[in-house]
Amino acid sequence: MKSYSKIVRDKIPEIIEKSGKSCVWEKVSTEEAVLGLENKLLEEVREYLESREIEELADVLEVIHGICCLRNVNMEEVEKIRLEKKEKRGGFEEGIRLLEVYEAQEAR
Repeated sequence: MKSYSKIVRDKIPEIIEKSGKSCVWEKVSTEEAVLGLENKLLEEVREYLESREIEELADVLEVIHGICCLRNVNMEEVEKIRLEKKEKRGGFEEGIRLLEVYEAQEAR
């Protein structure tokens, strides 16, 4: 027996049982689910950073979708905010690294 206490994808218990194993699971409160997904987000980001696999980025997005769903936040609203910020501040496509910032009166 292996013990876990983490949020998993909705079909995982069914997949486990179809494999011939059994499992014990519970449905947690929305607050617990959001906290669990926030932990899962860190886990998935770490996995992406270790592997650099696009599949891990897909997992990151799925966790973000789950958090938005549980918090009743529409992904379209998140995308709208993302685009507004991109319009005002730019995106990350050009690979710009900031090295120094000087006050107006400082000499370079």
